[in-house]
Amino acid sequence: MSDTIHIYWPGDYRKVPNDMAMPMVEATTVQLEKALNKLGRKHKRTGGILSKPNEAISTLGPIDDPLIGVYSHWVYGPHTTDGVVGKDSPLLLASNFDGTWPGLVGLLNTAACLEMVARKSSRIWTDAKDWTSDETFMDSLKEWCDTGGIRYDTSALTYNAPVSAPAAATADKVLAEFKARRPLALMLGDTSMGMTNGYFGSRFLSKIGFSEHKVDQAWIIERGKSIRQNRIEEAYKFVCDKGVTFHYGGDFGPEATKEQLRDYFVVLDLLAEFEADCVGWQYQLGLIGSRAPSDFAEGLLNSTCRPESNGDTYTDATEADQGNLIPQEMMKRLLKVKGLHQAVFFHDIRWGAEHDGRFLWVLLNSGSSGAYAFNQDPDTLKGVHSYRQPAAYFPIPGGTFAGESKAGDITWARSYVQDGELWMDLGCGEVVELPASVRDSWWNGTTREWPFMAADLGIGRDTLMAHYMSNHIAVVYGDIFEEMLALSKVMGFKIRIMKDLRA
Repeated sequence: MSDTIHIYWPGDYRKVPNDMAMPMVEATTVQLEKALNKLGRKHKRTGGILSKPNEAISTLGPIDDPLIGVYSHWVYGPHTTDGVVGKDSPLLLASNFDGTWPGLVGLLNTAACLEMVARKSSRIWTDAKDWTSDETFMDSLKEWCDTGGIRYDTSALTYNAPVSAPAAATADKVLAEFKARRPLALMLGDTSMGMTNGYFGSRFLSKIGFSEHKVDQAWIIERGKSIRQNRIEEAYKFVCDKGVTFHYGGDFGPEATKEQLRDYFVVLDLLAEFEADCVGWQYQLGLIGSRAPSDFAEGLLNSTCRPESNGDTYTDATEADQGNLIPQEMMKRLLKVKGLHQAVFFHDIRWGAEHDGRFLWVLLNSGSSGAYAFNQDPDTLKGVHSYRQPAAYFPIPGGTFAGESKAGDITWARSYVQDGELWMDLGCGEVVELPASVRDSWWNGTTREWPFMAADLGIGRDTLMAHYMSNHIAVVYGDIFEEMLALSKVMGFKIRIMKDLRA
């Protein structure tokens, strides 16, 4: 192994998003190269964006020298993982911590994918325009160059907390439900976009009392042909009457929404046929050229107010991410037993910034957040806005399930695999209502078409970036922290609690 550092660019599978992000990728790389130059380190670029797993294998596989990946836009985990698995050479994932493109989302996802296959790596990030001016960043980069790894502050991590008797009793009731009837996850395909960290499979699910049933996504197309048109028309009238605001224009109109409702009914019928409790919906990339985006349908499933509702949500995890689906179903059950509204919200950790003396995270997923976040009313869809999904990513028109999340106390969770064992990250915090000018700046600076949640997760930027094992997070309104801790323990998860010490 030489001391030359190889800089590579993981990317999206799709050419258009890669092309759109290239100015950011190039600018980020220049900043990284300047920082390495300041440290007197030799470096070279591998050349070109890696947009397929085979490209990662052929480009990164032969390199035994230190590697740094640049994460300044959305990337797929295998476009790093498959090229470096089985090696122990120093590996660093570097992000510019900018919300314009979801680079830090890609970094978090890739880091978790690497952990899933036991490939060690380090992470580094900065929001400085001139990376060399960030002393903390430069110290960390030097540490990695010198030692092949970075040590992170672990003071915000604990592995146990007290649980009250009422909380334990609530957890026991949900555990009894699970034992009386094993929960079944209906999986519409495997994980989206190569999310290695998001698929547990029977090997792990069986250990915690869950089962899965895989259904080929092609069924959505085939079964959609038999959905009655009057059923779709009635559903469209329902969502309009219940308060959804549609932002139609161009190629996005009512017919696009009706096609999304067609897919909603296909999945609803599949859930009924197999008596499944929850669903993971892959959609991307297999259906992206054949069906409208799944987001509007997924938002409805995560809402009690929906066409042909039985009064419950159907817990839905977008991108078929079981690392979110499992805690989502657990939290839903705990909320119901505790008498709180059962909706659980699926989000990407997109970006974050300081506001009014504390660090707030922008949680922003493409549209599968339920309506309750936007209105705090289980019987309406008011506050839901449906915008056309960006055409660069979604060629077939279809709408999102967006809105501004209301203020309130929250509990959050995420499950993942580390060192061959199932873990659950837990925390609590607060959704914050921002001044309109700040909200609009943050929302417009990310993706305005998607649902927005500004949240104090109880952890700041550096804790999450160093330790969190996903780009996804499950959030509920209300305090079920102790209940979730107790339930996770008795189900067999190892526990990690994230909470920054505050003055």
